[in-house]
Amino acid sequence: MDDDVLTTLKILIIGESGVGKSSLLLRFTDDTFDPELADTAGQERFRTLTPSYYRGAQGVILVYDVTKRDSFSKLENWLNELETYCTRNDLVKMLVGNKIDKDNREVDRNEGLKFARKHSMLFIEASAKTRDGVQCAFEELVEKILQTPGLWESSLQGQGVQLSDQQQSGQGACGGYCSLL
Repeated sequence: MDDDVLTTLKILIIGESGVGKSSLLLRFTDDTFDPELADTAGQERFRTLTPSYYRGAQGVILVYDVTKRDSFSKLENWLNELETYCTRNDLVKMLVGNKIDKDNREVDRNEGLKFARKHSMLFIEASAKTRDGVQCAFEELVEKILQTPGLWESSLQGQGVQLSDQQQSGQGACGGYCSLL
């Protein structure tokens, strides 16, 4: 790939309400964290947007809260919805266990890893609050998309995200949080 070429990728962030989807995105894009952030994008009244939301996505980050087993238990539902509405079968999936900074963990790391392996997903635990694993999650997902022939070439446009050489080599940002499958 030419270093000067930029591409725009469509990456979804899905999961139960309150797991930290918006917080992960804000931490990655703006390096900010708002503990009072209230988000409405995933509420039921917006569910009619679902088919167009999924259409054409090249990657998905599926988020659960490690302190709420219910958010982990409902991952299968999110995968079913993804399978129903997604228009690609080579979509790159990453599972993120968020809120590892909290003490009241209900979902063990090995449970997340086992689920990710079962569904051929990348896996990482993260904390939007402390930054742990956040940059790595997005960078590894993008790197895997770029390594998947046919997934992104047709979407080449004049804007998007460009990874530095260090990021493309997959070193530095992970800090031991990634389990790439």
